[in-house]
Amino acid sequence: MKALVTGGSGLIGSAICEALASEGLHVLVHANQNLDRARQVVEKIRSAGQSAETACFDVSDRKATSHHLENILESGPVQVLVNNAGIYDDATMAGMLPEQWDSVIQITLNGFFNVTHPLLLPMIRSRWGRIISISSITGVAGNRGQTNYAAAKSGLHGASKSLSKEVASRGITVNVVAPGIIQSSSTDEHFSDTDVKNIIPMKRRGTPQEIADAVVFLGSKKASYISGQILNVNGGMC
Repeated sequence: MKALVTGGSGLIGSAICEALASEGLHVLVHANQNLDRARQVVEKIRSAGQSAETACFDVSDRKATSHHLENILESGPVQVLVNNAGIYDDATMAGMLPEQWDSVIQITLNGFFNVTHPLLLPMIRSRWGRIISISSITGVAGNRGQTNYAAAKSGLHGASKSLSKEVASRGITVNVVAPGIIQSSSTDEHFSDTDVKNIIPMKRRGTPQEIADAVVFLGSKKASYISGQILNVNGGMC
């Protein structure tokens, strides 16, 4: 069984790739600009005796994405899809450039369509599939300076809820995982230990592995009756 993880070269994406591979899936580790990092993830998976390969394309380029996915589908359907690719480009709305709005929407939200759409009919014909998108607490609660990011992520929520109804009778589930503050160099810069203790009821940052564990569950047979849901993995923040 094949799994595709877009943005698989990143911190959370790589944890998801490794976790899915450990469950016996052949994982396509996607990257666009960070292909070297994707190769490192693939090498780590293979060194553990598991199966993976890279996939390189720009999710915001519909034609290029479709062409690449056609090649992937030649060997059979992708039955676990994790839409993790996304960017942020923060600014208050009054000072936000149109390009900042467009780029975040194009990659995060339009990328969801560009990747998911070509994979749907093959998945439907197999009558089994898992589509999981990675959102953010910002998509749930909003955040100052991130109207573009919140719009893109909350757009994933509505799209996933609607799509879940369209494919439910075909054995396909569609869900969203919305992380909170996850350990990374970026969150360490923006949130001090004091901030974390004040903001998060559990008094700590989450880990990429905790996000990966949620994805593995939603991507498994054990989650066959869960669809159209937003799973918040945020230490009790909301």
